Amino acid sequence: MDTSPSALLRVFLPKVPFIARTALWHQLSLSKTSSQWDLRTEITINLIRSLLDSPNPAPLSKTQRWSVKDPGIKGPMWISKVTLPRPEEDDVRSVLVDAIESLKGADVVYTAPAILPVEAEWTGYRANVRHDRPRLDLSEDQHYRNLISEAKGPVTILYFHGGVHYMMDPSSHRVPVSRLAHLTNGRCLSVRYRLSPQNPFPCALLDVFLSYLSLLYPPPGSYHEPVAAKHVVLAGDSAGGNLAFALVQLILEINRSKTLGSLAFHGQPIEFPLPVPGGASSSSPWLDLSRCMPSVLSNVQWDYLPPPNGVDPVSRFPHDEIWPTDPPRGDLYCDLTMLDHPLVSPLAAKDWTKSCPMYFCSGEEMLADEGKAVASVAAKQGVPVVWEQYEAMPHCFPMLLEHLEAGRKGFKNWAAFCAKAGDDDAEAKLETKGTWFAAKTCKETAIDVRTLAVCTMEEVAERMGSAIRARMQGEEGEAKILPKL
Repeated sequence: MDTSPSALLRVFLPKVPFIARTALWHQLSLSKTSSQWDLRTEITINLIRSLLDSPNPAPLSKTQRWSVKDPGIKGPMWISKVTLPRPEEDDVRSVLVDAIESLKGADVVYTAPAILPVEAEWTGYRANVRHDRPRLDLSEDQHYRNLISEAKGPVTILYFHGGVHYMMDPSSHRVPVSRLAHLTNGRCLSVRYRLSPQNPFPCALLDVFLSYLSLLYPPPGSYHEPVAAKHVVLAGDSAGGNLAFALVQLILEINRSKTLGSLAFHGQPIEFPLPVPGGASSSSPWLDLSRCMPSVLSNVQWDYLPPPNGVDPVSRFPHDEIWPTDPPRGDLYCDLTMLDHPLVSPLAAKDWTKSCPMYFCSGEEMLADEGKAVASVAAKQGVPVVWEQYEAMPHCFPMLLEHLEAGRKGFKNWAAFCAKAGDDDAEAKLETKGTWFAAKTCKETAIDVRTLAVCTMEEVAERMGSAIRARMQGEEGEAKILPKL
């Protein structure tokens, strides 16, 4: 992400009058959120909201290029860049396609993607280094060896960045990922999965699946030794959380349908059932791409995400070289027929039996209800689930609002779960627990995870179906103005 002074000036200078007005309203207690937010939070959230919900958004290609611009490596972090090679065998893609087919409902539209090499960054904490200290001039292998020398704990976090599936990459998330490595005394592998709209579902899911298998069964030439699945913890924010829980559901579905045999991976057989990771965790996971749950509207005042734009959330983007797609489709990530597929929207998954322990950190945000639903279903099915929700906090607040007690506590608790889940005796340490944290004070109130859901699974299916039908009807009207590229 481009964070140079000139780039930031171009973004924020036109917003000075808006910032001044926001500050004035907060100081006069005229804003709806002034009773729960401090001035810094008020300005931060309203500024992000104004940028994301602009009536004249930038072309997707321009936003995407800006979001993946590498800011450089400096400060207290070790980064070792790697490329995970594609296997010559096609088994990884085949079992993914089989899982998509077995979980689908009605007819769906998708294209099985090619298996490609996946770039990633090993990330660790570099102790006793100033924040402006440049990266050492070493080989990537040497950087990895230095990283490992400081990572004393057993946990390996497989991290998937957020960014609505079309923005960001590991370079944009180095600071929070290195912080997770520090707090867990472990190491992270941050994945550069393929971005939409150029690479629609299931490209990203195939990339993260290949990354998981590469941790457990290192391809020839890998820096790392095999990592035991019980020491791997999946983590991600927002869309990265979507991929983390979709990957768990993918592994579970493969194990449900393939009890015998093996898949070939770089010349070695991997026996079924596949090992599940030690845990799956997320800050503000995006688990419903249909955006059908009540909190998408009821929690708008506490969030900065753009509210649903009628039945057509995509035509507002200017036409450029990556959008609309050819042929046109109604969603950036997938065809509209896929929005209620469990590997696209884990909210739709009915069976989490035999899943690894789960952790959810949520604000009082627009995506809260979908997280509640998944957490509740999993807990009822015997999965250890830790649910933590913070009053009046927005999407991904632990990564944005570190000056608040809620932000610091949310991040530390996330890291604490990862450390416990990746430990050898995690099953003895992790139990289902729900906590509500009050605004400002972070006073804790216990809540029952099993009763979190605001809708039954039948009601969820109805809501998702209605949202998809409305989107399809909107797409029919939109198709008249979309060019056939």
